[in-house]
Amino acid sequence: MKITLTINKHAQTVDVDPRVSLLDALRGELGLTGSKKGCDHGQCGACTVLVNGRRINSCLSLAVMHDGDEVTTVEGLANGELSPLQAAFVEHDGFQCGFCTPGQLCSATGMLGELEDGWPSHASDSLEGGYELTEEELSERMSGNLCRCSCYPGINAAIRQAAEKDGAA
Repeated sequence: MKITLTINKHAQTVDVDPRVSLLDALRGELGLTGSKKGCDHGQCGACTVLVNGRRINSCLSLAVMHDGDEVTTVEGLANGELSPLQAAFVEHDGFQCGFCTPGQLCSATGMLGELEDGWPSHASDSLEGGYELTEEELSERMSGNLCRCSCYPGINAAIRQAAEKDGAA
């Protein structure tokens, strides 16, 4: 089945089996190997990408469901130079083996957008918006992304730094 996806701001047509996940289409058909296949069950977050600006686990979503959608992978976060979040990950050593890093970066990018848009989380004190990125709030919002190397202090410091620069904290 032919579908067209706007991948990292470039329209691409790909012929995929209707049963192929978005992750497998990105990696196998389009050669974008930044997004990782960790658990293939939506539990680790290594495959997180942004679809129309919102984060999803690409291993749980069929590629054909996204015909016409805009998909941003870790390869598309930088625009000629590291994004502020990517630079903060480097500065705060927010990675060790690097396997979860693409998913962490895409998820954090989406999460900061959700925070800016006033989306509550289960840790939010109210539904009224204006959320502060407390430790509990950050942990809840990033809970779908696991790091087996346990780099959470560096990851959290990087996200906080990027949020402060964006004014989202």
